[in-house]
Amino acid sequence: MSRFAKNASSVNAELRTSVRGRPVRLYDAAYHLIKNGGKRLRPHLVMTCAEMFGGTRRGAIHAAAAIEMIHNFTLVHDDIMDNDATRHGVRTVHKKFGESVAILAGDVLFSKAYAKVLRSPVDDATKTALVSTMADACVDICEGQIMDIDMASKRAFPTNAQYITMINKKTAVLFESACVMGALSAGARKSDVANVASFGRNMGIAFQITDDIIGTMGDARATKKPVGNDLREGKKSLPILLALQRTRGAQARTIRSCFGNRRAGAAALGRAVSAMKESGAEDAARAVASRYASKAQGALAAYKSAPARDLLGLLQDVVDRRM
Repeated sequence: MSRFAKNASSVNAELRTSVRGRPVRLYDAAYHLIKNGGKRLRPHLVMTCAEMFGGTRRGAIHAAAAIEMIHNFTLVHDDIMDNDATRHGVRTVHKKFGESVAILAGDVLFSKAYAKVLRSPVDDATKTALVSTMADACVDICEGQIMDIDMASKRAFPTNAQYITMINKKTAVLFESACVMGALSAGARKSDVANVASFGRNMGIAFQITDDIIGTMGDARATKKPVGNDLREGKKSLPILLALQRTRGAQARTIRSCFGNRRAGAAALGRAVSAMKESGAEDAARAVASRYASKAQGALAAYKSAPARDLLGLLQDVVDRRM
């Protein structure tokens, strides 16, 4: 098995035993998204960064499971705020179990993540550092989420820099924290922790930009979402910002007519997506993602081990993906 598959298998086993209890309905809700999908990308970062600095699977598995619980906690609450009906091809937690149960399920995942870290087989100082890292990340995620909500509520479009700040907090911080927690679990030096933090942060920004490209201009057969889904939903993501900056006249009107218009039909959305592609917005957004990927790559330039090569390969997969 590949390192990724091994790590995912280990984390899945840990999550199966950790997210269980009574009342059964609450834990079924908490485990729903975990059971039905997810690549386990963030836990893999924890485990691989630990391995880079001589850590063991046993030493990092608690932090890896905790970071996945936090990730799923954010998904459950995000779906409630956006009133999304599906995720990973199944009904969202609040649609399947009800909003009240979904809120509690998210809270259970959040709380159990901290309990999991505190059971790590590391010294007390390391446990404190792990808890602090995760707590700071959760605060950043909440700040990023409110920034996203504020951007959506305003008529004006954010600047490219404001968008990057938002996704840095909302998405990239959990990539950064995963890498940091892996390194901390292995007792890495401060300089090494700083390097993997930079890698994770820049990888996370590249990841979200690529995700937004796919959400706006991806192949509907691959994404399993309607063509131009993010455009119709009115998401002020970088590809849409760039497209509107690059178009004028009829081309701009074609895009704007579908932005935030949930009644826009497939034909209109197809024309809008074509206009976006013709504007060069996809290539421009991928170029921005590549710049952040290059920063991430530079952060690991001094490391030549197999785990470091694995991280760099994963980084390339992230920026190259089309679905």
